[in-house]
Amino acid sequence: MVSDITTQTTFSYSSRAKNAVDQPISYLMTLALTQPELISLAAGFVDYQTLPGADTDTLMHQILSDPAAAQAALQYGRTQGLTELRQEAYKHLAKCDGLSPDQFPGCPDCVALTTGSQQMLHLLADLLVDPGDIVITAWPSYFVYTGALSIFGATVRSVDLDEDGIIPEKLDALLAQIAQEGNLHRVKMLYTCTHHQNPTGITLSAERRPQLLDIVKKYSTDHRILLLEDNAYRELTYQGDAPVSIKSFDTDNEFVALLHTYSKPFAPGLKTGYGLLPADLCDKAMMLKDGRDFGSANLSQHLLLQAVLKGAFEQQVKTLCKAYTKKRDAMLEALDEHLGDFLPEQTHWTHPTGGLYVWLTLPESIDTSRHGPLFKRAVELGMLYVPGDYCYPADPTRTVPKNQIRLSFGVPTEQQNRDGVKLLAQAIKDVAGT
Repeated sequence: MVSDITTQTTFSYSSRAKNAVDQPISYLMTLALTQPELISLAAGFVDYQTLPGADTDTLMHQILSDPAAAQAALQYGRTQGLTELRQEAYKHLAKCDGLSPDQFPGCPDCVALTTGSQQMLHLLADLLVDPGDIVITAWPSYFVYTGALSIFGATVRSVDLDEDGIIPEKLDALLAQIAQEGNLHRVKMLYTCTHHQNPTGITLSAERRPQLLDIVKKYSTDHRILLLEDNAYRELTYQGDAPVSIKSFDTDNEFVALLHTYSKPFAPGLKTGYGLLPADLCDKAMMLKDGRDFGSANLSQHLLLQAVLKGAFEQQVKTLCKAYTKKRDAMLEALDEHLGDFLPEQTHWTHPTGGLYVWLTLPESIDTSRHGPLFKRAVELGMLYVPGDYCYPADPTRTVPKNQIRLSFGVPTEQQNRDGVKLLAQAIKDVAGT
């Protein structure tokens, strides 16, 4: 009988399916949804209250009420994406770095639109990484991507951060060690989030940006190592001037893939990201994308084009930066009020100039992991955070610390940020017995 067969046999999964791991953030999202009374400082979502509903409604009506525009938007698009939006994206990248398009590396033909920047991250890993190959990341790093690298069988090696981002000397030393071990041919990528990094909020300093590129070039002896520059939070800079991209130093468009998104600075529901890639890499990436979806959502791209051309995108960025400044300040003020005198030699946190995250470090004696006493106590008191150990890649040569926390201030109100930090501080003091 069919039912007997299905209970006794399983599918023969591919090696990539077997390597897939459950993303730890999904548990936290489930907890937040099933216990809505919790103040969640965990999820890195954008502010619900500032989502551009009215502008989106107006732009969509304008598109769909024009028969020609509606037909173009509702039809299939190109695999590489809407030409006019790719052109605008390229101009935007140049403008972010204070350059004109004719001064910026690459060209619009090297820009590809994807289903969120996450799809581009996966495409590039699929293109370059075989089982056993090495991807270098920061320590800590964006854990959704480092977790996904396990699907490709990658070995992740990591480089320490300080307040100025990845330490170039540490990167050089790691690559030299890998070369000495005879494994340089296996190094395929350096992945770094250069502005307001997820999870720490740290921005790579201006001085270190060309240094990282020079190091990647130095060790690209028998193949090019890709420097994957994730700029998901670039537009969300609300204090000081953001340094120029590493891509701006890649004058021949050979080594750096620069990824941006419309999710964080406009609306994640449109699920559209884009990347400026070396020309040969872009061609190969589009061959892969052809076999997957023949192009990301065309309607979203037409809407975003109008948002850019009519100023709605720029206005949304200003709205978000204003809102996030207040929320960040509320969180930092609450941390200073409630934890400023708690073992100050061992307790500290980052002060981001943009983005959505604050990185809190506690004494090593306090276990912040999901199964530790602090997480349990925090939930009991009514708040949720991301355990810092989630944010460290599975580097086989390193031991993951368990005394750190990622806090996200984007979704909660200013008062909820204050209240959430107050509850967290109480949980910390309860666990520490002070």
